[in-house]
Amino acid sequence: MARKAQARTKLLEAALAVIRERGYSATTVDDLCKAAGVTKGAFFHHFDSKQALAVAAAAHWSETTGTFFARAPYHDHVDPLDRLLGYIDFRKALVAGDIPEFTCLVGTMTQEVYGTHPEIRDACAESIFGHAATLEPDIAAAMAARPVAPGWTAQSLALHTQAVLQGAFILAKAGGDPQLAIASIDHLHRYVTLLFAAPSKDAASVA
Repeated sequence: MARKAQARTKLLEAALAVIRERGYSATTVDDLCKAAGVTKGAFFHHFDSKQALAVAAAAHWSETTGTFFARAPYHDHVDPLDRLLGYIDFRKALVAGDIPEFTCLVGTMTQEVYGTHPEIRDACAESIFGHAATLEPDIAAAMAARPVAPGWTAQSLALHTQAVLQGAFILAKAGGDPQLAIASIDHLHRYVTLLFAAPSKDAASVA
C-alpha cells in the first residue's frame, strides 16, 4: 500500500515539474511516467487520464505551496502592511534558477486549458483564488490602520497581486529573461507602497 501511495506522489511531483517545463498539452503520459520512474500501469491505477492527474496536481500544488507560504518569514512582521510588502519581496526572491523552476503550475495550465478543460480550469482557479485570499486579512488590517483612497477592497488588491505575478511569469517566458519578472514585481511593490501612502479624499478635506 505504501509503495502505491509513493507512486501517486511521484506522479504528482513529476506533473509539477514537467508541465511547468513543457506545458500541459505537450506533456504526455509517457513523459510523466518517465519523470516519476513508474510504469504506465501504475499511472492508470491512480489516474483515469492525464486530465485527472492535472486536476489532482493543481490540488497538490495548492497544498504544497500553501504550507510553504504559511511558513514564510514575512508573517513575522508586526505591521500588516509590512507583511504584505514582505510577501511581495518574498515572491521576488523566489524568482531564481531556470524559468520553469519559479513559474506557477496552475497559471501555466490555466493559460492553456481555460476554454477546453473546465475541470482543470476550475481546479486552477480554486488554487489561484485560494492563495489570493490568504493575503486579504493583512490587506484589510493595513486598510483599517491607514487612510486610503476609496474604490477598492482587500479582495481586489489581493487578486491584483496575483494578476501581476502571473503576468510577470508570462513576460519572463516570452522574453526568456527572469529579470523581466523581477522588474514587474518591483513595480508591484512600488504600487502597493504608494497606494497606502495616498491619503483618502475624506482625510484630505479635513486637512
